[in-house]
Parts: sequence; structure tokens; C-alpha cells
Amino acid sequence: MPRITLGLVAHDDKKADMAAFAATHAAILGALALVATGTTGARIMERCPGLQVTRLKSGPLGGDQQLGAMIAEGRLDALIFFIDPLSPHPHDVDVKALTRLAVVYDIPMALNRATAERLIRSLAG
Repeated sequence: MPRITLGLVAHDDKKADMAAFAATHAAILGALALVATGTTGARIMERCPGLQVTRLKSGPLGGDQQLGAMIAEGRLDALIFFIDPLSPHPHDVDVKALTRLAVVYDIPMALNRATAERLIRSLAG
């Protein structure tokens, strides 16, 4: 059975939360193929040196679109995106496109830690 590919993204004010989430669930995440936008991936790898993370471009520089393409091509199985709904984001159009593709292609998507906790447990087994 092929490994599940999980996308990880976090807005700037949520990157520390994502790194902490990854540290808490490093054992589960280590069994998955992880793909993250640039800075989010860097923060995860700093906090969890043992995790293998394929880093894409930074979100505003095309990373969100790269993840969207992976969804459209059937190469991403699930997405965890810690969003910050209270801050403006200059690349909001890209963020909306990414979440729209996750909905259109019906992949599991968590937008906050509570949902991510449930999603990661379901991916564990």
C-alpha cells in the first residue's frame, strides 16, 4: 500500500503551532510522506529534525499553488492548513484556491488544531 501524502501549511502566526503539532505527532507523521510550503516546512524540520519533509516554495511565492496542483493531480491525500482568519494575507486568492481544490477533490482537510488532531488520528490507523 502506498504511503499517504499529507500537505502541511500554516499562516505566519500559526507556524509555531504547526511545528508544535508536528512534534506532538512525530511518530505518526514519520510514517507519512510529508509535503509543506517552504517556511512551514523549515519550521517543522527545525523542531522535528527526524522528519522528512519535502519543501515547496513559500506560500506567497507559489507554494500554495504547488499544493493545489498536487491535489488536482491526485498526488495529495490530505491537507492540514493552520489558518489565521484574523490577519490579512496578500496571497488570500491563492489560499482560497487551495482550500477550494481540497473541497472539489474531496480530500480530508483540517483548518485548525482540533480538526487536525482528529485527522491525524484517522491517518494513524
